[in-house]
Amino acid sequence: MASHYMMLLLVSLSAFHLLSVSSYELQVGDTNGWVVPAANDSKFYNDWASENRFRVGDTIRFKYVKDSVLEVTEADYKKCNSTHPSFFSNTGNTVFKLDRSGSFYFISGAFGHCRRGQRMIVKVMSHQDSDSGGGSSGSTVAALSFGTLIAQFALKYLF
Repeated sequence: MASHYMMLLLVSLSAFHLLSVSSYELQVGDTNGWVVPAANDSKFYNDWASENRFRVGDTIRFKYVKDSVLEVTEADYKKCNSTHPSFFSNTGNTVFKLDRSGSFYFISGAFGHCRRGQRMIVKVMSHQDSDSGGGSSGSTVAALSFGTLIAQFALKYLF
């Protein structure tokens, strides 16, 4: 009987481990990618970033053609200054890891694109913020529900 409980415990812990997601990758701009936004939509990327919750370890993917992506300081972001980026890529398919909490400032390096709205601020939650319950708990609920389902299955078929 004790071995059945041990098996149940192992199955439940495995289910929780499989469902715990440590990081996500999001594509900047969803299907639009990293392009100059429409003339009347200069806040497109900041609106997109505000609709998402970023955590340390997440990555963001920039997809673009004949353009570039730069991470810059807040001051350079405000001025659309691309002369001193801390990160630069022009591969057309750039993955950037959000490795700390706080704000990240991105601009296009193509002439005039930043001034036309191709820039974005990504705010990354601290571990404390993401654990405080203020964030989305959908994955936690899914893990708990799935774990409960596994436990019920184990109880029904193992005992």
